[in-house]
Amino acid sequence: MAQNSDPGHSTNWQDRRRGARLNSRVRLAVEWEVAPGQTVREEGFTRVVNPAGCMALLPRDMPLELRVRVTNLNMPDTEPVRGTVVWKGRETPEGHEVGIEFVQSQLDFWGLLH
Repeated sequence: MAQNSDPGHSTNWQDRRRGARLNSRVRLAVEWEVAPGQTVREEGFTRVVNPAGCMALLPRDMPLELRVRVTNLNMPDTEPVRGTVVWKGRETPEGHEVGIEFVQSQLDFWGLLH
């Protein structure tokens, strides 16, 4: 594989993250529409969060680019946010690893700024 000779250009996806990540287990629900008026909901938890999204463990595998709504179940008064599945990891005994990027960064969606 060819290496980029520009030291300011990173080819490592971890170096291109949009913000600091925090290991945190937050209960969440992820919903998406499979047909007009037909919504699927899965509940799981996060492993990593940041204002731009999360890495979650969910019971069901999801396709890349699936548009979803994420609800923080630890903060029931918080409005759900829209996001997109942008990464799929491995299946573990706890669930499927799924990376979700929010359409718009949410400063305190995870309730960690207190």
